[in-house]
Amino acid sequence: MNTAGYPGAETELKGAADAAPRAGVLAALWVPTGTDGKLKRDALAKHLGWLKTTGIHGVLALGSTGEFIRMSLKEREEVLEAIIELAAPLPVVANLSSIRLDEVLALGRTAIKLGAVGAALMPPSFFPVTQADMLEFFVRAADGVDLPFYLYNFPELTGNRINIETVAGFADRANMAGIKQSGGEFSYHHELIALGKEKNFSVFSGADTRLPEVFSLGGAGAIGGLVNMAPEYMVGIYNACCKGQTGELDVDTMAARMREVGRIVDQMTFPLNVATGVEARGFDPGAPKTAISPATEALYRKVVADFQAQFRAWGLTIY
Repeated sequence: MNTAGYPGAETELKGAADAAPRAGVLAALWVPTGTDGKLKRDALAKHLGWLKTTGIHGVLALGSTGEFIRMSLKEREEVLEAIIELAAPLPVVANLSSIRLDEVLALGRTAIKLGAVGAALMPPSFFPVTQADMLEFFVRAADGVDLPFYLYNFPELTGNRINIETVAGFADRANMAGIKQSGGEFSYHHELIALGKEKNFSVFSGADTRLPEVFSLGGAGAIGGLVNMAPEYMVGIYNACCKGQTGELDVDTMAARMREVGRIVDQMTFPLNVATGVEARGFDPGAPKTAISPATEALYRKVVADFQAQFRAWGLTIY
């Protein structure tokens, strides 16, 4: 595949004057906790220590992959502190999302104190919300938290889509560094990338298995859960498509392998499926953060085995 001229390449140096990532591959970080629900710091340290050697460009802390919704505000603050410390020198973007604005602002203050370089924010979830009210929620959060913001669109989880006019309104009224586009609506990347070029913000994709397409459209990077298990391929695709760097594998091969990763991981529901890949690479994913059935436990063990067999076939190290 000829990667010269991929539109995403032009975004590589944008935002170099500040620490908030404007391009690259960020890990939507898995958070290992024990049966008591407390962070397994040693397991997190080992996993992050490895990720830092793979060429990733940063970390999204407490995103949907990190299961923030299952943590109290205090737990999120404690986990964020550990992630920022252990991820250094990688930049960390803190997901502040909550249905309550006061919690967003409180976690934002903590994020600033701890050294986060940016804040991510989903729409309020559970209840329906108008686009005008969603924008007001976003702007009040940005007014109260002095960090560059990344909107975070994942309507399959929140129940509320961030429409293009809301993104534009936020870009006009706040310090917007980017948006993370996740979920099944891949075509939405077209509108977001066009608007990003107009309003000077970056589009990061959660479509981990479709990165060559994302970068061909002008996407700036990826923030993905599959980075936790296959960072070599995601960073390799980014480097080839956006920086013109060649590696041991070509883009087509890496893209095919990412599609296979997607096929295997999709045997289970998100986000527990991410833990299977973490474990398959040899890291401790901790205990499930919610009750699971014997059937799910059996499927989990099968998917771990499937991943290990595939990773070995590809020559990836299992630690």
